Amino acid sequence: MKLEGSCHCGGVRFSLESAHVYPFNLCYCSICRKTAGAGGYAINIGGRHETLQVSGGDLISVYQAMLVDAESGEEGLSPTKRHFCNRCGSALWVWDPRWPQLVHPFSSVIDTPLPVPPERTHMMLGSKAAWVRPEVGPADRTFDAYPTESLAQWHERLGLTR
Repeated sequence: MKLEGSCHCGGVRFSLESAHVYPFNLCYCSICRKTAGAGGYAINIGGRHETLQVSGGDLISVYQAMLVDAESGEEGLSPTKRHFCNRCGSALWVWDPRWPQLVHPFSSVIDTPLPVPPERTHMMLGSKAAWVRPEVGPADRTFDAYPTESLAQWHERLGLTR
């Protein structure tokens, strides 16, 4: 399915193809929560990076978080690149060179009508802010950390592959 999105000020517009259009993955990690999650979490969608077309690219800036390795305690730059509009601040998409074929736009900037997911995954709940009260549905799954199941596996399990 072709998805179209834009930032709040309209300076950046983009489109991409996605086989996984359900906005199901609610991430409560501090990075998503603080850069794109006014409700205490961010929701992104899977898309094919090679189909990403952007206008207004001169307004895009990239943020890479500093991470602390749990075992060594060493700080390092995350390879994950969070793209945002440097005029209005809208979080646009996430891209990671470890999975270069994928791009993950935030559902909050998608202008194309999206289907309601049959279930949602609440992940990184161990990092959520104390004031956040997740609304977990009866079919929803919860994880304190990052789940091992990929977006494609989730869609296949639910029979949602296209």
